[in-house]
Amino acid sequence: MDKTNHFQRLAVFWAISTVIVTALTVFVFAPGMPPGNGTSEAHGQVVDNTVLMGLSVPVAMAVLCFMVYAIMNFRDRGSHSAPPTDGPAIKGNSTVQMWWLIITTALVLFLAGFGSVRLLEDGSGGGQGPTPMVKPAGYKHALQVQVIGQQWEFTYRYPQYGGVEVPHLELPANTLVELHVTSLDVIHSFWAYQLGIKADANPGVDNVIFVNTINPMSFQIHCAELCGVWHGYMYDSGKVVSKSDFASWISSMEQQYGPATKSLPPYSLTYFPDPQGRAG
Repeated sequence: MDKTNHFQRLAVFWAISTVIVTALTVFVFAPGMPPGNGTSEAHGQVVDNTVLMGLSVPVAMAVLCFMVYAIMNFRDRGSHSAPPTDGPAIKGNSTVQMWWLIITTALVLFLAGFGSVRLLEDGSGGGQGPTPMVKPAGYKHALQVQVIGQQWEFTYRYPQYGGVEVPHLELPANTLVELHVTSLDVIHSFWAYQLGIKADANPGVDNVIFVNTINPMSFQIHCAELCGVWHGYMYDSGKVVSKSDFASWISSMEQQYGPATKSLPPYSLTYFPDPQGRAG
């Protein structure tokens, strides 16, 4: 009679595999995942994904190790000439089922609590509307930038600098920025994944995003909502620059686009489509 303690062997196999794969996941693969560490929000997403992956590895390895162990030890080793036979009927194991339920429930509840705390920690403004439930510390002194989607580009207004509207986004480093995302025509979606931010641009709606910039960097901007025939070309590059460089840049933009700013409608948090002014 086979007296092998399969559970003990499987537990050792699982423990060793889990330690190795978890270490590789948490310390090698996860830190380099997008969106990177260019802003506080992007870094927070990397941390959250690292925690999520680190906790999911033991569960995934339990399933994989059991499958591999079962194939290696319990497969039919009879001759090819003999017909395969069914294994013994197993109606379940209440101990395994109980611990599986306890462990997975604890993980889900922990992640729900962890996610809620992280969401409220630095403010929940992520494009969910004009009034975020929780705003980050110092939001009253944030740099205001309006992101305006239109077929087929984004433009940017700086209400604290005379409402000047520019074709490219530039932000100062080490600054809390409050972006107000809206649209002039159809639904667009403002996505700057290196900054860790994304929000729909809807006509007549003001979607607020907060982002804490850190060091100078370049980032890509894409429209992530099908918005017409040239949707695929609706992308741009932005920059985070030093505060002195930003001051020089915004001053030059005020001078360059000053005449155009005077001809624009008054600054507003929302706009509504003008059927005569749409490109498509």
